[in-house]
This record gives sequence, structure tokens and C-alpha cells, in this order.
Amino acid sequence: MMILGAIGGALGGHLGGWRHPDAWPLSMMQLSNSIEFAKTAERGKLHMMFMADGNGVRQMDKPELFAANSPSDRPSVFEPVTLYAALSQHTSRIGFVGTATTTYEEPYTLARKFGSLDHLSGGRAAWNLVTTSNAEDALNFSHSEHVARDTRYGRAREFLDVVRGLWDSWDENAFIQDKTTGRYLDPAGVQVLNHRGEHFAVKGPLNMVRPPQGHPVVFSAGQSEAGKELAAYGSDALFMSVASMQEGQSLYADIKGRMGKYGRSPDQLKLLPALSVLVGRTAAEAEALFDELQSLISPTLGVAYLSKMIGADLSGYPLDGPVPDVAVQSVGGTGIGTSIQQMALREGLTIRQAYERILPQMGGNMIKGDPEQIAAAMTEWFTSKACDGFMITLPLLPRGLNDFVDLVVPLLQQRGVFHMDYEGLTLRSNLGLQRPIRRIAAAKTLTAA
Repeated sequence: MMILGAIGGALGGHLGGWRHPDAWPLSMMQLSNSIEFAKTAERGKLHMMFMADGNGVRQMDKPELFAANSPSDRPSVFEPVTLYAALSQHTSRIGFVGTATTTYEEPYTLARKFGSLDHLSGGRAAWNLVTTSNAEDALNFSHSEHVARDTRYGRAREFLDVVRGLWDSWDENAFIQDKTTGRYLDPAGVQVLNHRGEHFAVKGPLNMVRPPQGHPVVFSAGQSEAGKELAAYGSDALFMSVASMQEGQSLYADIKGRMGKYGRSPDQLKLLPALSVLVGRTAAEAEALFDELQSLISPTLGVAYLSKMIGADLSGYPLDGPVPDVAVQSVGGTGIGTSIQQMALREGLTIRQAYERILPQMGGNMIKGDPEQIAAAMTEWFTSKACDGFMITLPLLPRGLNDFVDLVVPLLQQRGVFHMDYEGLTLRSNLGLQRPIRRIAAAKTLTAA
């Protein structure tokens, strides 16, 4: 079945979305908005909501973008795990995917945070493992410059191993809590990690009973060679950014084809491209909303945003001239920028056409039209092995999410590609992922055999 998640930033996925009359009147750190979003997504049986995050205030050197607060900059937002702890008390099935960096956090504290969220939510926590794309975040963590890409990914892989080792600290039945004998726990049910590697030295054990999912679900997002290898090695799901179904099919085959060398089967990794959905009750209504949103963006702001997404200053080039083939060097993320530039060069887009294309879709792909058109396109992607589902971005909130849930989800269900209801109690079970065996228990089983 198709996996669906929704990106939960209150601004929506379009640079002008927050200005539209149908947008939330206030969007900055409004808990009520997030509760409404989570409940609506759960009403539509979506598997999860996702919150991107960062560790700094961005674009202060770019006045146009900074003043407009482009959707990916987030100058004032909730810390995701804290927010999800609150949302978990207002929902019962939807999963919560929160971003946390392996570059500027420590494995022990991160394992505690997501383990706690998994307990509070009854097994619905997921960690979006990132290595931090924004170089200036380094300045908030006593670093004079961003950590190099190769170092970041080596650290990330070891970080993941340590976190999972900490989640495996306790046997499932270690906390016996026997009032008759006075034995609260079984000392034989705990293991000390004693990890010593290139980047970390962590003794353990984690001061927390094993999470309900065994391990909270682990997402990643990198599409560089290092990012694809990390996903094949250890991720449960990967966020992708692709500009076409054909590009999705190629990336799908590439990443799933890498998993065998790590002893993993292709179904152990779910690939979910970003998809901006703009639905109307008719195709004309969708086009009208699209035009309304586009009219809220000035050319100056559009060029500034395109420059940010590609990673090169395009302000000196003719607005109606071609997108230049600029070489971008970055120690941060490059996957989305490269995809956008390749799409613009392949299709011969002007700078104006390119920013008009990416503004409503945040660098991924976009589908707009009536509900049948949306459902048909999503079904084609899914059945053509371009993805295992989608991370949906809605250009306008809350209207876009309500329209998707009310108009598109029933058609996907009728087509037999999306579930009628949640099949399990945990995010892992609803994604079709096995609950991992505690590693020490697995080792004993193998020894006995």
C-alpha cells in the first residue's frame, strides 16, 4: 500500500501561502495549528506528519528572503520532539517524524529524546537523521566552520549505530516490578554498550526501558553518494527530491539496489519523494488558486529564492534569460539544488520560469488539478516503482490539507492503493517494517542455533 506523510510546517509549502486569505491568521508557534494539522492528517489515515528543523536563524544576509520568511528557513519554530510530545496526547495513530542532526548533537541525548517520544506516543516516533546542510549552524555549536561532508557522513553512520545500541540497552522484560519479592528489575536484563569508535565513546546503558517500537523509525534525506549509501546501510525510509517520475524510478532502483551488500532486502527501506499537491474541486479551481499564490511573489523575491535553492547568486543574470549552468560548491546540502538546476537546463527554462516552477513545490515535484487528476498521477508513480509513497507538501494551510484528505484520499482508497484504516498501533507496523530484535538477543539466538 502507498505510504503517505504530510509536511507540517504552518506556513505551507509556497512562499506566498501564508499571505493568502485562507491561510491561518497566525502561523508562528501556534500549538492549536499543529494540533489541527495532526488531527486532520489522522482523519485522512495518513501515516505520519513530518517537521523539518534547523539550529539557527537563516538568511539574515539576504534581506528579501529574511523579511518574507521562506518556508524552509524557520526563524521561530518549536523544537520537534517537544512539539510531538504534546501532539501525541491529541492523536492515537499518526506517526511523528522529527529532524535532529548527527553533526551537532550527541547519541545519548538523542536516543533519550526519541525513546521518550516513542513511549509517550505509544510507538509512533521517527527520527529524521540529518547531517546539517546549513553551514552557518556550526557557529551555534562552538565551531568556526561547518564539518566537512565526508566527516559528517562517517560520524552519522557511527552515530546511528550508537543510538540503536542504546535503544537495545534493556531486555523487553527487564523491569519485572515484583512487589512480593522486592525485585524492581532483573540485573541480567541490561547490557552496557561500551562503544569506542572514531567519533564517539559511549558507555551506556540508556536510562530508559526499550522503546515500544524496539527502535523508533529512522528516516534520512541525503541523495549524494554518501547519503544514498547511508540510506541503504541503515535507514528505514528516505525522503527524496526528484523532478519527474523517470528520475524517481532511476533513484528508486539505484538505492534499493545497494541494500543487498548490507544484508538488507529492498522492502526494508521506504522511498518517499516530496510532492507538492494543489487540488481543486475542478482543474479550473486549482489553476485559479495557483495563480493567486503566484501573484503574491515579486520577481525580486522569486530570484532570491531560486538563488538560495540552487546555491548560487542569480540576481545578476537576465530575468527572462536561461538559468545559467553554474558550478555550485557547498559543504552543506546540494541534492535539491542540483536537481533544480538539471531540470531547468534540461527544459530550457528562464530564471523567471524556474522560480515560478519551484515556488509552489519546494524543489520537488508538483501535481495540480482536480481530485481525479491528482489520484491518477500519484497512482502511476506508485505502481511504476518510482516510490513507495509520498511526503505531501500543501502550498496553503489548512485549506490544502483538508482538501487533500476530503477529496483525494477517498479516490486513492477506491483505487486500492491506499489503506482504508491503520493496520497497527505503531508507526513501524503501519509502514510495513519489522520490529527489530534486540541485538544481544539476536546474538544469543544465533549462538544457540
